[in-house]
Amino acid sequence: MNKATQGTPEENQLDARQMRQREERLFLLLSIFIGVIAGLLVVSFRMAIEWLQVLLLGSVSEPHHLRLIFIPAAIGLGIAIATRYVFPNVRGSGVNQTKAALYIHNGYISFRTVIGKFLLSALAIGSGHSLGPEDPSLQIGAGVASLVSRRVGISRRKLRIFAPVGAAAGLAAAFNAPISAILFVIEEVIGQWSAAVLGSVVLSAVASVVVARSFWGAEPMFRIPEVVLRDPRELLAYAVLGFAGGVAALIFAKTIGWLHPWLRQQSPALRILQPMLAGLIVGGIGYFGFPQVMGAGYDAIDQAMHSQYTWEMLLILAGLKIAATSLSFSSGTPGGMFAPTLFIGATLGAALGMFEKKFFPGLNGSIGSYALVGMGVLFAAFLRAPLTSVFMVLEVSQNYSIVLPVILANTIAYTLSRSLQPVPIFELLTKQGGMVLPSMEEIREEDELRLEDALEPVTVPVVEDSSNVGDAMHVMEQNGVALVHCADGRWYVMQRDEIENAGRDTLIKERMHGERTPVLYPDLPLAKALPHLERWDLLPVVSRAGGALEGVVTLPGLMKRDHNSLSGD
Repeated sequence: MNKATQGTPEENQLDARQMRQREERLFLLLSIFIGVIAGLLVVSFRMAIEWLQVLLLGSVSEPHHLRLIFIPAAIGLGIAIATRYVFPNVRGSGVNQTKAALYIHNGYISFRTVIGKFLLSALAIGSGHSLGPEDPSLQIGAGVASLVSRRVGISRRKLRIFAPVGAAAGLAAAFNAPISAILFVIEEVIGQWSAAVLGSVVLSAVASVVVARSFWGAEPMFRIPEVVLRDPRELLAYAVLGFAGGVAALIFAKTIGWLHPWLRQQSPALRILQPMLAGLIVGGIGYFGFPQVMGAGYDAIDQAMHSQYTWEMLLILAGLKIAATSLSFSSGTPGGMFAPTLFIGATLGAALGMFEKKFFPGLNGSIGSYALVGMGVLFAAFLRAPLTSVFMVLEVSQNYSIVLPVILANTIAYTLSRSLQPVPIFELLTKQGGMVLPSMEEIREEDELRLEDALEPVTVPVVEDSSNVGDAMHVMEQNGVALVHCADGRWYVMQRDEIENAGRDTLIKERMHGERTPVLYPDLPLAKALPHLERWDLLPVVSRAGGALEGVVTLPGLMKRDHNSLSGD
């Protein structure tokens, strides 16, 4: 190599730092670009669904029209053929597929999958299959991010995290709710907070929402009167809604958990007919008097919020929506479960609100407030995203007066769901699909071992760096090692052979190398100490209050503690 092209180590380090900074700036700019493209695609996707719904089912879906039966069945057969021979990777909601792209395929989602998800999901939802557009929007956004990152030539390390950036953009545009999208991607797709990823996720989500609002406006999806809790008994009613939502989520999850693998076990000839049969059954439900359960069902949610159904009718609609969505989703028809979950929660909540109005007229909660809280309750209990469920309710209504009932009911529903259904629905579907993806719920609940769990008492001598070698040699006769407390408050682990050839009056600090042991605190994870134990036999652990020596950690001690934790000790 030409010496003129070689630089000093400092110059090479500076060049590498500048390259990383340029890549990070490019990453942020691409996040905005991805948000804009994902926003445009999601707007087009929603428009396509609305146009297909009017074209195929009419502007108003009324029962006793034969098209309600035949259209979903015919479209279902076409979708089955397309998913088998043209778009094999578009089945399901899109959440697990995005996670698989992140953890298995290094962020890769093919352009064909994006096109197939757009077309087939729009056809399925527009023709009346009981599915929603939000989950497919998430995968469409992730696919856009994957395509853009490959074209630009981003490093492999960055390539993997582009999928969740696009996923947040797609979901934010679909919900018109950036905070909920960001939280869901972190809760369910990434599983942990990272400053670098969070900045890009936020930029892409905000950019996509700006695009979506330029078409749809900034109005909330649902409007209800301000919630005023004048009677503490009102919170008991919301608590009951939390319990009811937890039970409904269990029924919903158990139905899909049983039906999904059973249908997958059928012969290939029968499997290709399943979307058609699902469309036929869902269409039959609409034909015989309940067209509200067809499609995403946002109109029915709005009607439930404004007291246009009896409480008995609302309970029937909730039950039928569970059945219709379980059939549509388990048959392999592309589409999501977000909207059906909100439908079930809204009808269940509105039913409880109407029941309360009838039998407890002294309470002043509105039907709309119960429907809105019910949406959050099912979202928390069925999809198992507790933080997202709270902010989703607040964002889709822009009504922050409801925050207390939402938090109470969602917490009860989430806790009950975890006790009744230990495996979350997305994890269950992952295992049924033959994949092993990280359980985000387990990651959130993981009790990480810390240095305090492996702390050992100080059995080696402790000397000051101002001591002389003679004194140190005397105290090191038994151990052969000593902890040296430096004048600057840092620590040094000294071996006996470092001072053997020195004069007895030589100061300890004159024999120490420049390197000091790392500063470790009891609350740090065990992993913080492991890289340094290759260099040091033991490491001092100090208090955060004043730097007093708390104890030491050693490699055998860490390994023993980790082994005990794995054994359940």
